[in-house]
Amino acid sequence: MKCIIAILCCLAATASVNAQNARFTTSGVIEYEKSVNMFALLKKNVSESSGSFWKEMFENYKRNQPQFKILNSTLSFSDDKTLFSPLADTEGGRNYFSNDPLVTQNNTIYSDLAAGSFIAQKTVYEETFLQKDSIRKINWKLTSEMRTIAGYECRRANAIILDSIYVVAFYTDKIPVSGGPESFSGLPGMILGVALPHENITWFAKTVTDKPVPQTALKAPAKGKATDYKGLKKIIDDALKGWGDYARSALKAFSL
Repeated sequence: MKCIIAILCCLAATASVNAQNARFTTSGVIEYEKSVNMFALLKKNVSESSGSFWKEMFENYKRNQPQFKILNSTLSFSDDKTLFSPLADTEGGRNYFSNDPLVTQNNTIYSDLAAGSFIAQKTVYEETFLQKDSIRKINWKLTSEMRTIAGYECRRANAIILDSIYVVAFYTDKIPVSGGPESFSGLPGMILGVALPHENITWFAKTVTDKPVPQTALKAPAKGKATDYKGLKKIIDDALKGWGDYARSALKAFSL
């Protein structure tokens, strides 16, 4: 009995030490990898009714290009401020399909989570806009599913944004900052993984570097034509009037 009590005491002491050493990160840099399943994305745009020209372009793409387009970005954060920044595309291989806004990274986003506002520099084809607006309110549904991402245990949450885009996100409460890649936020911890299953796109953290990030390093973008979400939507709608499904897809991409 004394032996059992001693063992229990040791286990309790170990748990106490581990709890004391547990660190909750509130400042650092996260590297994300965006992956686009090009074969699946293009297949949806090349139906049986498409002309032979488009079908041949699709088949040629499959023969000569990788299935997944990979892009990288960083999220610097300090307490309630975050800065999402895309990194230069180093893969090369420019082709007709590489101009699709879903396949590129168009946004540099500064978020003030406490104030509920953001400033986003958005590249829309040949123009640059500076969008200032309130942070999108997302009605997340938490689940019991867990997944390890970049060494952190993450819980799954689901949502619908922009009326029709189904989102799966994974967040960790070990980083108690309610941010994430692009404009995804609003969970009780940092979002380290996002999947848009029907758009065939994912963002997942590769590394999380726990380090001090001075507030001065989180500078909001300042260049571009001033607008807000409604103004940018009207500009895109007017520019792509008559483009049908492509216009709707482009608007979704520029609104993420």
